[in-house]
Parts: sequence; C-alpha cells; structure tokens
Amino acid sequence: MNRAIATKSPHRAAAHAYGVFFLLAFLSYGFGSGITSGFGGDLVGISGNATMFTIGILLMAVVHTFVNIGLATVMLPVLKPFNQTATYGYFAAAITATIVAIMGAIFLALLVSLSDAYATPGADIAQLETLAMLLQKGGFYAYQISMTIWGLGGLLFVYVLRKSNLVPRFFPIWGAFGYLVFITGTTAEMFGYPIGVMLSGPGGLFEIALSLWLIFRGFTPSAKS
Repeated sequence: MNRAIATKSPHRAAAHAYGVFFLLAFLSYGFGSGITSGFGGDLVGISGNATMFTIGILLMAVVHTFVNIGLATVMLPVLKPFNQTATYGYFAAAITATIVAIMGAIFLALLVSLSDAYATPGADIAQLETLAMLLQKGGFYAYQISMTIWGLGGLLFVYVLRKSNLVPRFFPIWGAFGYLVFITGTTAEMFGYPIGVMLSGPGGLFEIALSLWLIFRGFTPSAKS
C-alpha cells in the first residue's frame, strides 16, 4: 500500500510545500505592496498610519522572504538529479531575487522614519519630500531588478521541469513563454515604459496554476532522473 502511494506521488511533500509556499509568497508580497503603495509616498499619511504601513513592510520583507526561500529550497533535491547546474542556477537566482526584494522593502521602511521627521517643527519639508521620492524610486527599481532576476531563474526552473517530465509538458512551455514576457515587462519598467503589470499575466498565471497542480496532483509518477 505505502509503496503504491509512493509510486503514484514521488516527492509529494515537496510538491505540496512548493505549491503552498508559492501561494503564500504571492499573497504576502501582493498584500504588502498593496498596503505600502496605497500611501503613494505621502509622509503625512504614513505618519498617521505607521502601524498599517509597517505591517505591509513585514509582509514583504519577512513573510515573503521566508516562503520564497523555502519554495526554492524544497525543490533542490527534486530537480538536482535532472540537471544540477541549472538547478543551482535557479536556486541562486531565487535567493538573489529575494535579497534584492528585501532591499526594496527596506527603502520603503525608511519612509516611516522620514514621516516622523516630517512632523517635527522646523523640519526641512522640501528635503524630506525629495528623500521620500528617492526612497520610493529605490524601492521601485529594487522590485523590478528582483523580478527580472526571478524571471531569469524561472527560465532555468522550467528548463529542468521540461527535462524531468515531473509535470505535464504544457507547464514548462507555458512557463518559458510567461517568464520571457515577464522579463520584457520588468526591463521595460526600468526604462520608463509602464507595461510591467500588463505583461505579468502569463507568468503569474503559470506560477499559480503550477502551484495548484502540485498541491492537488503532485509530480508525475513516471519521471525518472
């Protein structure tokens, strides 16, 4: 009985963990960035809602970091037998992208300190607003760079998925297309073309669909290293 289950669901725990971790990463960063972007760099608004703003930062810098590193880690032993070089490349890209995303969250966290200074009598308002703008820009560029690195790592990820036959063939094809479009969008954003959100759809839907597949179906039993 146990042997049959193992045959049907190789690395089932890793499949579940990856799916759950990715969905948590998607939700934590999405809600966190939604909270922080809602203030739009308004130092007065941040000062009056510092707790809510800080919760957004914690979701982006702590929760997202834990689950993002976790999902890449659980996939290491699964993917490594199929292509060790590409697997470690994917892992390195995931860690690097996460670190850069943390830096972006730190830039935004500094807005809380600026908002306190903003309310101080005699503060140089123009200078503080300039610093706030620069921190926002730093957070923006850190995010775009982070996502570009994530997309490059994603291409390595789907390459190994294709070689491994761990999931149906359409997933790696969909993922490769989605990540290429996604990288185009994040790169364009850094050059002033606001099309990143529009081009994130195929890659984002791929990651959500793959996560749900792994949670409910796991990896393909016939995959061999």
